[in-house]
Amino acid sequence: MTKRSAPATERNREAILSILQNYLPNQGTVLEIASGTGQHAVFFAQQLTPRFWLPTDLDPTNMASIAAWREEADAANLLLPRQLDVRDSSWLIDCDLPAPISAIVNINMLHISPWSCCEALFAGAAEVLNQSGVVILYGPFKRDGLHTAPSNAAFDEQLRSQDSAWGVRDLKAVVDIAVEQGFACQNVIEMPANNLSVVFDKI
Repeated sequence: MTKRSAPATERNREAILSILQNYLPNQGTVLEIASGTGQHAVFFAQQLTPRFWLPTDLDPTNMASIAAWREEADAANLLLPRQLDVRDSSWLIDCDLPAPISAIVNINMLHISPWSCCEALFAGAAEVLNQSGVVILYGPFKRDGLHTAPSNAAFDEQLRSQDSAWGVRDLKAVVDIAVEQGFACQNVIEMPANNLSVVFDKI
């Protein structure tokens, strides 16, 4: 198995951890969607006991990397990664878990996936989370249709040149999708490097 490494993960993990410590429920399984390399999963699991951390990803290369990071980690609460496409009609990932899913965390996915993935994310979250469950997003967002920094505008242009279905999402559009699925936006927190953390409660 090949461990992959993403420099941004090392840079943002402490800032994201502070959000998770403040807003995650005190127990249960945290479902991480689009876990990427697996670095976040290892770091957060070690810091957030007694919660369990369930990493998922669609890409087989990422799945192998997550498994490799997990194998090296000393974190009994870090569960085996499971393959998940948020666009599946039913996620089928909440069986055989040591505790019910109490929260969903999604870091830096919405801008590098089609808009249908945002819609599917909240539809799936509505299915697997009980009332009082939490969804936490992290990444770059537009606010009121405008980029929050010139660097984000340039990043958005770069993304769209790679794939026309990608791009920095407008926060209001994301919140509207969440509300349609029974979530309320609890807080929007400004983060380093012109990113936001957005916290939703299931109501």
